[in-house]
Amino acid sequence: MANDYNSIQSIIQASIDTKKMLLEDTLIQKNISVCSDLIVAAFHNGNKILFCGNGGSAADAQHLAAEFSGRFYKDRKALPAEALHTNTSYLTAVANDYGYDFVYSRLIEGIGNKGDILLALSTSGNSNNILHAIHKAREMGIVTIGFTGKSGGKMSGLCDMLINIPSEDTPRIQESHIMAGHIICQLVEEKYFT
Repeated sequence: MANDYNSIQSIIQASIDTKKMLLEDTLIQKNISVCSDLIVAAFHNGNKILFCGNGGSAADAQHLAAEFSGRFYKDRKALPAEALHTNTSYLTAVANDYGYDFVYSRLIEGIGNKGDILLALSTSGNSNNILHAIHKAREMGIVTIGFTGKSGGKMSGLCDMLINIPSEDTPRIQESHIMAGHIICQLVEEKYFT
């Protein structure tokens, strides 16, 4: 039991340490602020925000989309936000017919519009389907925001904005992605609904 407590405390401390690095990183804080401004501008222009990710990042994408389309703190009108992986018939058809690398880029091609926002989550920054989605979004004039880990991977040179969490530990990165996403949600609500 004592070993469990030591492990638990070690994991909690690692999460705190990652967040402390974010607390001291003014560039990431500036990027989070800029991301919120880009999203507010998109909503004012009648555009939407699309989310994509794989595995836990897909769950995080869906979570953050719900914060916009449902509510965060304020009781307010719904904002246009959608996680791109929630239609399993579409997802399995495209994965079968074209390959999993194209499940997001094809849907972006179908429902994306110039001025929309794509928020793409990949802890490594190297997921092929996410990279294809970013390329397609950029072709279409969609603003790209990447949530990644420390190096940013291949996404670092592709995204308009990058929130690269200073960690190489997937669970710690994902915990901080949700925190950064929640901060953006709160800032957007405060700025858009004034």
